[in-house]
Amino acid sequence: MAVYFLDSSALVKRYISEVGSTWVFGLFDAALSNEIFVAAITGVEIIAAITRRSRSGSITVADAAFVCNQFRNDLQTDYQVVEMTEEIIFAGMSLAETQGLRGYDAVQLAAGRAVNARCITSGLPSVIFASADSELNVAATNEGLSVENPNSYP
Repeated sequence: MAVYFLDSSALVKRYISEVGSTWVFGLFDAALSNEIFVAAITGVEIIAAITRRSRSGSITVADAAFVCNQFRNDLQTDYQVVEMTEEIIFAGMSLAETQGLRGYDAVQLAAGRAVNARCITSGLPSVIFASADSELNVAATNEGLSVENPNSYP
C-alpha cells in the first residue's frame, strides 16, 4: 500500500486519455490497496478541465457529460477528500509567497503537505505527491515531499 495525493493535473488523466493516463490508472489497481487523497478544490478543477475539452472540441459534449458524471461518482467512493480548512488556506498563502505558485497550486500543495503530516503522525508511509505540473513538483520537492509526474510514464 502507498499513499498518494493527486492534484488535478494528475487526476484528470483518469478521465481524459493523455500522456500519463496509464500510470494514473495503475494507482487504482485494487490489489495495491493504495490510498488516494485529493483536495476538495480538485472537483472544481476536474469539471472545468473536462468542460474546456468539450468546448474546444477535443471530446464530445456527450462524452464530457458522461466523464463528469463518472468523476462525481468516483469523488464519493474512490478518494479521500481533504477539506479546505483555515490552516490549509493560510499554508497555501505562505506557499504562494515562498514558492511563487499560482493560487490553486499553492492550495493543492498545502493540502498534500497536510496529508503527509497526518500520514507521518499515524505511522503510515509518507505521501507521494503526484502532479503533471513541473513547477508545482519543484515546489513540492522543495517542501520535502516525494514527487511523481505521470507525464514521465508515457
